[in-house]
Amino acid sequence: MKDLQSIKQRFGIIGNYEGLNRAIDIAVQVAPTDLSVLISGESGTGKEVFPQVIHAHSSRKHGPYIAVNCGAIPEGTIDSELFGHEKGSFTGATDSRKGYFEVADGGTIFLDEVAELPLSTQVRLLRVLETGEFIRVGSSKVQKTNVRVIAASNVDVAAAIDHGRFREDLFYRLNTVPIRIPSLSERGEDIILLFRKFAADFAEKYRMPSIRLDDEARIMLLNYSWPGNVRQLKNITEQISIIENEREIKAATLKAYLPDYDGVKLPAVIKRDDDKTFSSEREILYKILFDMKNDMNDLKKLVYDLIRNEDASALSESDTRVIRNLFRDKVEVQGNKPSESPKVDFSISKDREDIIDTEEIVEESLSLAGKEAEMIRKALEKYSGKRKLAAHELGISERTLYRKIKEYGIEM
Repeated sequence: MKDLQSIKQRFGIIGNYEGLNRAIDIAVQVAPTDLSVLISGESGTGKEVFPQVIHAHSSRKHGPYIAVNCGAIPEGTIDSELFGHEKGSFTGATDSRKGYFEVADGGTIFLDEVAELPLSTQVRLLRVLETGEFIRVGSSKVQKTNVRVIAASNVDVAAAIDHGRFREDLFYRLNTVPIRIPSLSERGEDIILLFRKFAADFAEKYRMPSIRLDDEARIMLLNYSWPGNVRQLKNITEQISIIENEREIKAATLKAYLPDYDGVKLPAVIKRDDDKTFSSEREILYKILFDMKNDMNDLKKLVYDLIRNEDASALSESDTRVIRNLFRDKVEVQGNKPSESPKVDFSISKDREDIIDTEEIVEESLSLAGKEAEMIRKALEKYSGKRKLAAHELGISERTLYRKIKEYGIEM
């Protein structure tokens, strides 16, 4: 395999995130073949770079490379743009014209936003992928082309299939080798590396000192969700470079350029095959609290059953203390109503004081930040301060755990 760092330098790829390196690795490995590739990822993640990597490392590298934004071409002219047309085939067709598939013969064509193609055009594209044949608009002559097709989409193609907007057979033809480009919010410290690169570029472009971030601004940059991904980060860096006079950017200044910043980002939950899916971190915390409450109620019931079925006099003093901690309040035996939980009175012999089952209502804090800090402390205590093991237990990265420890001032 080609040296990863040299590939990044050649194509201007910044970052060391594992998912990004994996995408580059797949692109280089699939390049020598003629397999179709479908690149997926959010808008602004840099999907357009990977077809260039594939083309440059393929046997077609000396052939033409054409990138087509399918979403930017009107539906009425997309067939003509891709497959060409004959003179007089429609109003304004004063001459014959070659389409992109004809021009790119022997090379590579990149179809960006392929999910925006009309269904009629998808049928034509499927024929090119299956047989290498196409027909110009207004012609009956079948032509051949030898083109490597790479497609990209920022939408869920499977969902588009379910809604009847994309052909399933075309999806499987394009998705021979899938490559997923991670979003910027997933890439952690890569965000800081990209900011520095953009800041240096704009400082050189506008002939001014480069901007830099203080510690709080760095944390804010890492916690932001970045819906516009790398493109948004680049635009914000350029705005700050031009508008702000101070070269050290503080959190308050940065926040003015992130109007939808919503504060601390909770640790991401790593999904495993046996995990249930929750709509939010709040639901996860609620479930933990309810499970703890149910466990305590089950323990109370178990203790009561043991005392009811066994000789209470056999209990030791330590057993008695445990039970007293579970059942602190004494109450009179009351009749049970169908809608109420049973209230049970039982005693331990040998002049020990009565212990009555009652439900203690405790006002619990529902602060997400507090619960998060508490969970981190417990994980660190469980593994004697070993951050790697604690991070694995919490389902977050070690870097995220380290940042959370600093934010909450947790002493190890």
